[in-house]
Amino acid sequence: MRSYDKYFRENRLPHMWCPGCGNGIAMKAIVQAIETKNLDQDKTVIVSGIGCSSRASGYMNFDTLHTAHGRAIPFATGIKLANPELNVIVITGDGDCTAIGGNHFIHGARRNVDLTVVLFNNNIYGMTGGQASPLTPLGKKATTAPYGSVDRPFDPCHLAEAAGATYVARSTAYHVKHLSDMILQGMGNKGFSFIEAITQCPIAYGRKNKMGDAPEMLKWMSETAVMKAAYDKLPEEKREGKFPIGVFYNSEFTEYTTAYQKVIDLAGGAR
Repeated sequence: MRSYDKYFRENRLPHMWCPGCGNGIAMKAIVQAIETKNLDQDKTVIVSGIGCSSRASGYMNFDTLHTAHGRAIPFATGIKLANPELNVIVITGDGDCTAIGGNHFIHGARRNVDLTVVLFNNNIYGMTGGQASPLTPLGKKATTAPYGSVDRPFDPCHLAEAAGATYVARSTAYHVKHLSDMILQGMGNKGFSFIEAITQCPIAYGRKNKMGDAPEMLKWMSETAVMKAAYDKLPEEKREGKFPIGVFYNSEFTEYTTAYQKVIDLAGGAR
């Protein structure tokens, strides 16, 4: 038995993701980070919303919540407030987090709730028909953008930092060890941690945009992702067609449940 097998509900496997999907890679990266961090399995909660990515919670052998569309972060906030000792990990997708869940995303970051939020970004609504999401790149095709998207996409890492997250990072399904390390560092942050995991969707996104099969999409990640320290040194013209991965932001600020406990103590003393 491999050391990480205990973290999966074997009776729920094999998973229902399409052949070549990168979500399984990202899910295992989370489990590897949990194992490295040696988190107590009985004190770790996995929360997800709705979408391809959010199926992950059903496969993971923890206390899990598969919640409403876009509502994973407020559910997770409630869990953390009810029991601040729990390790709360949110698994979400590009549509779940930045479209219907966008307001919850920015306010979770603003409050600096001690959550580790991992966004599986496959650039598309994969489960519900291949519609364009707020993270679909300009010009890329989707069922709702058959001639290419004209909607300027969010950069979720910049959005998280601007909203108040105290740890922000990005990696890809190709850079497996790096992705696990980014998640591990986020788990060590006392506050809102956001990790964007770029994952391949060869069926709904790759096929429509002629990006090839899963190996080709992983090759694209290997060729276009640049470690942030190196990316920052590139002249503007050499950044075209590339994107940075690594830690974007890491700081300290009062964590929300800590601040809220002070309110509880003050209210108790005022009685």
